[in-house]
Amino acid sequence: MEGWTETWRGIVSPWECDLTEHFTIAYYFDRLSDAAAMMAGSLGFSASQSVGRVDVRFVRELRAGASFHILSAPIALDGASLCLGHQFVDSANGEVTAWVEETFDIAAARSPREVHEAIGRRLVPWPGPSVERRPEPSTFERFIPTARDRVKPMDLGPDGNFALAAFVHRFTAGCVQALAAIGATGSYLDAERRGFSTFELALQVTGLPRLGSPVLVETGIVHLGNSSIRFVHRMCDPADGSEFARLGQFGVQLDLDTRRPAALPEAIRSVAARLSVPVT
Repeated sequence: MEGWTETWRGIVSPWECDLTEHFTIAYYFDRLSDAAAMMAGSLGFSASQSVGRVDVRFVRELRAGASFHILSAPIALDGASLCLGHQFVDSANGEVTAWVEETFDIAAARSPREVHEAIGRRLVPWPGPSVERRPEPSTFERFIPTARDRVKPMDLGPDGNFALAAFVHRFTAGCVQALAAIGATGSYLDAERRGFSTFELALQVTGLPRLGSPVLVETGIVHLGNSSIRFVHRMCDPADGSEFARLGQFGVQLDLDTRRPAALPEAIRSVAARLSVPVT
């Protein structure tokens, strides 16, 4: 595609797949960080500059052994932010499996004017779906603790900061804990051949936990459908409650044999309804 640069190419390793038997979302973010760094280098700015928001729309699964590559390009630029677009592409058939919009805060970077002008000349139209801004929770009172940990050296990227994948690994654990809290336990998922398949993510980063510091993830339910659930996870400092990041995760219960959405049992729906939080 004209104006798009290949920034990553490889495969899905079996150990990178989850209980739903497909590529784990945190490893999408690991590959995304590599692609962003490659794209940033070609544009003349540092990918270590603050990532403010990442929006992901999954349209097809990638399973163990799948070959894929990433195409990246700048799609929007103003004085305060740069948005990179990324397409995760199945290398076998050329189909896009995920669309990603990644917004960097570049206002504080004081990049030279010629860098901005050069990026502006490389802007391309975004061929993917538009981001839909979802309602946010109006309270955290019904949020439950779903992950508690501390920052380890393996969580840091090449720039020494807490990596995007490290956020999402914790939020993935939060999702599994939240599912268990409403009755979709590991034994239920195994016996019924069910999983949880994410089709949309919205990650907002507002701070970076430091090496050795504790982190807490709390999770609430902001949408409950026939087969769908939208979780909101927030990572915060357990000492004072200050937020580092928030992830909106929209997905469906998946029949692992047909690979189609499956209705939530009434017993799970009734518990989930009691844990639902109001939105703005």
